Amino acid sequence: LAADLVRLRVDIIVAAATPAVKAAKQATAAIPIIIVHSADPVALGLVNSLARPGGNVTGLSSASPDYSGKQLELLKETVPKLSRIAILWNAANPGTAIAFREMQAAIRVLKLAFQSLEVRRSEDLAPAFKDIPKQRGIGLVTLLDPLVVSQRARIVELASESRLPAIYPIKEFVEVGGLMAYGADLTDSYRRAAIFTDKILKGAKPAELPFEYPTKFTFAVNLKTAKQIGVSIAPEILARADRVIK
Repeated sequence: LAADLVRLRVDIIVAAATPAVKAAKQATAAIPIIIVHSADPVALGLVNSLARPGGNVTGLSSASPDYSGKQLELLKETVPKLSRIAILWNAANPGTAIAFREMQAAIRVLKLAFQSLEVRRSEDLAPAFKDIPKQRGIGLVTLLDPLVVSQRARIVELASESRLPAIYPIKEFVEVGGLMAYGADLTDSYRRAAIFTDKILKGAKPAELPFEYPTKFTFAVNLKTAKQIGVSIAPEILARADRVIK
């Protein structure tokens, strides 16, 4: 698909996530590429630095400092007896692999145990959940990835069946029954990607446009789900939520 865009001689390619960004980068070193959200582009080898990319790629990196720690803190505050984190992630996505390492580091800071739930396709989801021990004190964190976003309803269903308190990366999981979500507002990220696009169409060079981190984050809670799985959401946590589903 990326090669098709290059053959069409488009002026700019907007790529939503790491797999799309890498495909576009492999297809062209000349056409500007705007990232909407991606893991650390330096670690992925896409750019020289965030401040001065130096090539044809720029945009927004989802590798916001302290993001993983904030997610875990919200989950731990909601479930004080939390002792173990199951991390659901797409091992086929190199960007998610970086996010997985960042989440591991954040878990160690809180002195929690963790378990890796690797998936590479939708058929891997149900077997992954069967590997989670049937005991209390386990919570679920789902890392942002096109595969897991497309399968969010199924993931939420499996988490509910296991009565797992879970925190997800975007509010769309909460809208289909997920317990809670904290992450960058993707609608805002797309709007900011449009600003990058506008600048480049007016003559700016992607090599000289610094990367940005998300600045607008959304915290969403589903009280109906909390009641179903037996989790009590404290008033002080609800007061911080941008959206509460009752």
